[in-house]
Amino acid sequence: MISLVTNIDSMLAQQNLNVNSQQQSNAIQQLTSGYRINSSANDAAGLSVANGYRNSVAELNQGVLNANQGVSQLQIIDGGLSNISQMLDRLQTLATESASQTFTGNRQTLDTEYQGLLTEIDRQANNVGLGDSNTQNATNLSVYIGGGQSSYANSAATVNLTGQSVSATGLGLQGTGVLNTAPVAMGATAAAVIASGSSETFNIQTASGDHAFTLYGQTGDTVASQMTELNNQLSGMGISASLTAGNILQLQSGNAFSASVTNAGLAATGTKEDNTGLYNVQYAPTAADDFTITVGSAVATIGSLSATGQAGVNQINKALETAGITGVQAVLSNVSAGDISIQGSSSFTIAAAGAGFTTAPGSVNTPSGSGGDPTSAINAITAAVQTLGTVQGIVGAGENKLNYAINLAQSQITSFSSAQSQIRDANVAAEAATLTQSQVLQQSSIAAMAQANAEPQAVLALLQKL
Repeated sequence: MISLVTNIDSMLAQQNLNVNSQQQSNAIQQLTSGYRINSSANDAAGLSVANGYRNSVAELNQGVLNANQGVSQLQIIDGGLSNISQMLDRLQTLATESASQTFTGNRQTLDTEYQGLLTEIDRQANNVGLGDSNTQNATNLSVYIGGGQSSYANSAATVNLTGQSVSATGLGLQGTGVLNTAPVAMGATAAAVIASGSSETFNIQTASGDHAFTLYGQTGDTVASQMTELNNQLSGMGISASLTAGNILQLQSGNAFSASVTNAGLAATGTKEDNTGLYNVQYAPTAADDFTITVGSAVATIGSLSATGQAGVNQINKALETAGITGVQAVLSNVSAGDISIQGSSSFTIAAAGAGFTTAPGSVNTPSGSGGDPTSAINAITAAVQTLGTVQGIVGAGENKLNYAINLAQSQITSFSSAQSQIRDANVAAEAATLTQSQVLQQSSIAAMAQANAEPQAVLALLQKL
């Protein structure tokens, strides 16, 4: 029907023109954005699935960073363990050298280095978080990577270092040494940590004089950390501190010493001890004492000894030095105030002794307690190597586990990205063809609409002929 009021052909042309224009706009949007889905209206269900894949990719990308950080942390620990392993090699060398009965050097020098290495092992163990005062890494380390069914299932890799310690105590080396003299127990009270705000004073007498120092308790201190500090103080005196199996403080040295401790803490209150691991004689100087000290064929003559205290010690040690005697020394004794203790690593005799001596002329007190045993240190180091190897195995396996987890995460990132692309990305070839088609149809719609708009003119022409 031809009508002046309603131009149906024009309406059809306009409708198709709108469809073709919308199709062209949609094709241009996809080609310029690169995405097939640019809004929820394009594909709501597909957008939801694609967003899930995109979220998983974001999780896994951060998970890969987490795993790489975990590998770096384990590599730091592994480096520290390698250093400790090298120090165990040196400890074994020192212990083996000292264990030989043909060794003619100074075992005190060996033990000074030995104890210094134990202190360094403690420092490095704490540095990598597997020590006594720093146990940061001595736990079940969990690295969240993602990619599992949930945050609780198969999404984290773990490296279980719970309870592992590579300190001297953790490796079973605490209390070992390479001296063949017996250690001296400081009283009978088990060591306890010096409380924060409290202190403990140590007075150590050696041939060179009196050495006094104080240890102060700090928040977070442990017996092990305070023992390390004590050994740092004693190292310059050729004395090492350790704990017995009953956790009683003991001091050990191949040289003469006397020690006293005040205030409760690492040692019993008021403990006073001489180095009973050496041959020794107790002597309270009296007026004008004359005596000799003989070691083998060497004889030291002390004439008219009237000085007391450190001055008397210096006089005796000077005479020993003049006679070429190096294995015997005098120190101030803490057994009785002002007394002198003459101590030696080998037996010696004292002749023409005055009344101040506690033993008869020609006799000495023999070392008490069993002598030190470097072979025990060898056995302890051998066991420590195995203990350290166990920790290294856990760390190494953890590094490999995280590297495998990184490989899986990267594979999942690729797969999830591909799945998201299939749903969300535009098919450029198809959309280019669609754009060309919609442009042709749009032009055709415009031409047809022009023809449809001209139809009423034909009706006017018909009316003019009436």
